[in-house]
Formats: sequence, C-alpha cells, structure tokens
Amino acid sequence: MIPSERLKGIEAFVTTADAGSFTAAGVRLNLTNSAVSKSVARLEARLGSRLFERTTRRLTLTDVGAAFYETCVRVLGDLADAEAVLAAHRSEIVGRLKIDVPVAFGRMQAMPLLLAFAERHPNLRPSITFTDRKVDIVEEGIDVAIRIGASDLRVDTLGHRHLGTERVIFCAAPAYLDRRGTPRSADDLSAFDCILYGRADGSTIPWRFAGDAGLVEERTMEPRIVLGSAEAQVGAVKAGFGIAQLATWLIEDELARGELVEILPDRATAGLALHLVWPRRRQLSPKVNAVLDALTTGLRIA
Repeated sequence: MIPSERLKGIEAFVTTADAGSFTAAGVRLNLTNSAVSKSVARLEARLGSRLFERTTRRLTLTDVGAAFYETCVRVLGDLADAEAVLAAHRSEIVGRLKIDVPVAFGRMQAMPLLLAFAERHPNLRPSITFTDRKVDIVEEGIDVAIRIGASDLRVDTLGHRHLGTERVIFCAAPAYLDRRGTPRSADDLSAFDCILYGRADGSTIPWRFAGDAGLVEERTMEPRIVLGSAEAQVGAVKAGFGIAQLATWLIEDELARGELVEILPDRATAGLALHLVWPRRRQLSPKVNAVLDALTTGLRIA
C-alpha cells in the first residue's frame, strides 16, 4: 500500500509549476498563497530535494523538479482516468472514436459490428481507417485497432486481447478442378496455377503446409498471377485462374455456396493471430471499453 503522505503536496506542486507562481496556483486551487507555498515546502522537505528555483519574479523548476513534475503529471492523469472508470456506468458513450482495421477483414468482418455499434450509440462519431500497413496507434491517435499478426504486443503502453487464430486452406473453383484435375499432394501443386499474394516490395508470401508432428513447412511457389489484395485473390480463384491459399474467414460464404472448394485439407494450417490493440490509458474511456467489448463478443475467425 502507498502511504497517503506521498500524495500530499503533489497537486499544489503541479499547479504551481503550471501557473508559474504560488499566487496564481492559489487562485486555481482556491487556496491562499501561503497555504500553497507551505504545501510545496513540506513536499520538498519530505523528498529532501529542492523542486523550484525561487526568484522575486518567478518560480522555475530545478532539474530534479522537472523530472518529478513529469511523474506527478502522469500519476494525477492516471488517477483522473481511474475515476472515469468508476463513473463509466453512468457515462453516455459520446464523441469521436478512431478505429483502424485491416482492409479485407475490416470490411468483411468488423464493419457490420461497428455499424451496429454506431447505431446503438447515435452520439458517437466513429472514424474508421482501413490499412494493412503497421500503424503506430499511439502516434496516430487511434483508440482501438484490429491487428492480424501483431508484432508489438509487448509494448507496455499497449493493451491487447487475443480473439483467435486464422485457419488457412488451399482452395479452387470447381470448374478449374474439372478442367485441370485435383492435386493429391503438396508436391502436385507445382503443376497447377498458383495465385499468390504479393507485397509492395515485389516479393510474394510463401505457402505454408502442415506436416507431421505439428511441423509447418513453407514453400515459395511459382505464380500464375500475383495480387496485392486478398479480396482480389478470391475473385481470381472464383474466376478459375487457379489455386490459392486463403484464410477461411475470407471465403466462408463462397465455401458455403459451393463457389469454392477446399483441397488438400490435411495440409491446412493455422494462420495469423487476431488481436484487438489499444493504448492502455484509452481503455479507461467508456466509449473505448464499449467498442472493445462489442468487437470481442462479435468478431469470429475460423
């Protein structure tokens, strides 16, 4: 437990640093000049350090004072946020909410949920960006992001929830298989037309094959066509251009309608993990908590 004495004087110190004088700080705190000055002096005595350089005209922070100020501002901010959490049950979900989602997954899986969420909260003003690049959510002021294969989840300033893992299968259109035959093994695929996903740098994503004892093998395939969009890959497969390796959430409707069929099911693999990611301090906002809960409940990948 933190002794209560450690909190005494912090508000007076921060307000004085912001205001530039004990008199101005007293006005803001509704205290006398003397009361603020004594509060800061007791804090300095307890810390054994001088926090201000005092002149007849103005107070300025010492180096130690400046460092302590940054910590105190953060502590007071965290306390304010914690109070907001306690009041969240009676807080209306209003204001702007910035959300970033992957292009295909966002359009197909997240958007129906986000539109329903916005309809339930008419005073909310969502701003949704669609991008497959890695986004610095703190730098870009994003409240919540959906990440597939996130790589920065251990950053202390970020919170995250794991929502599942893709299942990635090989698939083709029935007409293509009628015309070319059906591969019976992974080695057979080299004789078929392969539809690959291409990166901006010109490279392609290798295909992954489930092996024995849970091992996964990667192979770089020779492409029939390279596309920089997962949804474009789906269109090419449906058009009979060849075989692709795709996440099942991307083609669940096509599989259900029989427009695409799975091949080599024993070679299907787990794909990338799906996460919700957010700046930890923003989780304390009722609107952020609410959208996190809505996405956690509604998102599904298989």
